[in-house]
Amino acid sequence: MATIVSGDRRLDAADLQLRSRQAATGFAALGLGPGSSVAFCLRNDIEFYEVSLGAGLLGAYAVPINWHFSPEEMRYILEDSQARVLVIHADLLPRMRSGFPDGVQVLVVPSPAALRTAYGIEESAGAVPPGETCWHDWVDGFAPHTEPAGETPMAVFYTSGTTGRPKGVLRSAFTPVQQAALARILSLSFGLTIVDDPGEIVTAVAGPAYHGAPNMHAMFSFRAGANIVVLPRFDGEELLRAIQDERITHLHLVPVMFNRLLKLAPEVRARYDLSSLRFVAHAAAPCAPHVKRAMIDWWGPIIHEYYGSTEGGIVTFCDSAESLAHPGTVGRVVDAAEIRILGEAGRRLGPGEIGEIAVRYAGIGDFSYHNDDAKRRAVDRDGLVTVGDVGYLDEDGYLYICDRKIDMVISGGVNIYPAEIEAALSDMPGIADNAVFGIPDEEFGESVCAVIQAEPGHAPTVEQVQAFLRERIAGYKVPRRIEFVETLPREDSGKIFKRKLRAPYWEQAGRAI
Repeated sequence: MATIVSGDRRLDAADLQLRSRQAATGFAALGLGPGSSVAFCLRNDIEFYEVSLGAGLLGAYAVPINWHFSPEEMRYILEDSQARVLVIHADLLPRMRSGFPDGVQVLVVPSPAALRTAYGIEESAGAVPPGETCWHDWVDGFAPHTEPAGETPMAVFYTSGTTGRPKGVLRSAFTPVQQAALARILSLSFGLTIVDDPGEIVTAVAGPAYHGAPNMHAMFSFRAGANIVVLPRFDGEELLRAIQDERITHLHLVPVMFNRLLKLAPEVRARYDLSSLRFVAHAAAPCAPHVKRAMIDWWGPIIHEYYGSTEGGIVTFCDSAESLAHPGTVGRVVDAAEIRILGEAGRRLGPGEIGEIAVRYAGIGDFSYHNDDAKRRAVDRDGLVTVGDVGYLDEDGYLYICDRKIDMVISGGVNIYPAEIEAALSDMPGIADNAVFGIPDEEFGESVCAVIQAEPGHAPTVEQVQAFLRERIAGYKVPRRIEFVETLPREDSGKIFKRKLRAPYWEQAGRAI
């Protein structure tokens, strides 16, 4: 790696290595070692990687925590992971403090100017409070760790909690064979290879660093010797400016970011020189075909998609040409991977038949849910795993995602996939975002509800929305109930917290789905 950039701060590889090694010595002084956990609740910042790399030098697990979580969720993760140290940004401290278990050493990172500007944080709120231990001062007090690096395990990623309690996905250190297999699939998916000239590749962290995919993209970028630009949060025009100013070559995005980029005014889109871009990877959610096509028209045939999960690894890949030839696909199975579509009682389904998606990437070995063997058994499908997605394989072996199994609505015995309705709604002028889910219905068991966030200056009516949908989907799929909100609850990763939207309806009915 040549340089890591965050706002007006730049750290070269030697300085980052030095601070990571100092952090490792500090962690060891706290009694941490192989198999220990180092938790950190940090926004996108250089210190995120100092902590992560420092933990890895000891063979300890890095446990990034979603800073959107509640204090109760924070406490659960700290207790579940048995973390003895927590590194946190100063501005997050007041909200999260009630979630700190006794005995956890808290180290506070000052919130830098770039973060304060991006999130509207007062300068005083970004300062380390009196009586707290400042991360920078603490790290400076230790000599660099000089012992050989321990076996570096994967980070423990706790799921976002969009459907339930966070789950910690745990993997042990990889064998050399597994490391080589992982490098091959990441090289394919991210378009990154080891280069002789540091800085020839410039990548950006545009999504939340605590999320598995942006984190893996950044860590593999380190290995590839790339310059890394850490953006404090996603903003469409700011990303375009960074591409131009830093000559970014490789990106990892999610479809909601494509949507926001495409909604920029034409004069804004034309203002920036994007000619440095070579490879854009995206994942995390299916991308509507018209959105993918629009991005390829704008940025060229450099858009690539893969499908995977923290549990199952990366199992499909497709380039721009394949996406255009097979609209809606998330790719075809990659080497060393296996995909099965399963029906009732685990029966294997054929091409075109919709069922539960079960996958395995042989190169990375098995995983566990931390302290929850029962949950691990529940997702096992005869050696493959499922994360609850529903979809099908076509005759050519391309995979299509219909929806999350938990999001599927069963109305009068008929399966309805909200993702199809959401995709149709995204085409309606005046709609910025939407979420579709099932709510209680005395007659049909469940009926379809849509919650819509309109674009500024637009006020679509229920009747207009329903009429628009009737021209595009079957009548029984058109939501009976439509509500409008100012803002949908979204994570930085783009996921909507459907559980928060859905829960009041079911609580009022006095039953679960």
